[in-house]
Amino acid sequence: MGGWYARVILDPGKQPLLVMLVGFIVAFLFIRLSVRMIRAEVSWWPKNVESGGLHLHHEIFGTVFMIIAGIGLASPPGAHRPWTEIFAGLFGVGAALVLDEFALILHLEDVYWSDAGRLSVDAVVVGAAVLGLLVLGAAPFGVNDAATNGSPVSNWDYAVTVVVNGGFALVALTKGKAFTGLLGMLVPLLAVVGAIRLARPGSPWARSRYPEGSAKAARALRREERDGWMRRLRIRVYDAIAGRPSQER
Repeated sequence: MGGWYARVILDPGKQPLLVMLVGFIVAFLFIRLSVRMIRAEVSWWPKNVESGGLHLHHEIFGTVFMIIAGIGLASPPGAHRPWTEIFAGLFGVGAALVLDEFALILHLEDVYWSDAGRLSVDAVVVGAAVLGLLVLGAAPFGVNDAATNGSPVSNWDYAVTVVVNGGFALVALTKGKAFTGLLGMLVPLLAVVGAIRLARPGSPWARSRYPEGSAKAARALRREERDGWMRRLRIRVYDAIAGRPSQER
């Protein structure tokens, strides 16, 4: 086990990324446990942090952690162990706290326990997936795949790879496919799938290319309203981890 860890994590320099991923996941699970305990009004659990009657959301603490970690990683000590791992772990904790309230930042209102607040959980899942793929060795836009049999490639080959794979990811994002678009930056096949599939209603792509009353607009709406098993499974998993929203679906 020690040999595998050294070969797969230590030697390629992935330990800071792994620490960041662990800090990210642990912080998210802890903060969700905390807010659920507060929501359930458990008497012995600490209440919300307030100052002068102002509720301090945990995104504030996450932002501070990320700033400290970012400065630390860019400083001379940040290039050496164990400070690299310490700052990476702190950044992961901060990122989890911020993304857990991503929907609040986007809507500029407290939608934490509403259906709109589920966007925060989506953001956390994407963040964890991106970190996990980086730990596993995925490269942005599939630039590793630009090489053939380990032979060196030109800058032009890299540029073409980034433009093509990045283009598919951009199309997927404009179609409202956040998961496939963002994860497609690391796994190009996902970006291709997202770019080919029908756009979600209300997405920039749908607004510009699916005229109201058109067949594509109707198909997109039917697909969005379809209550398939994958959507039901996602809702159950989200409810188990993050708690059930206050508003009915």
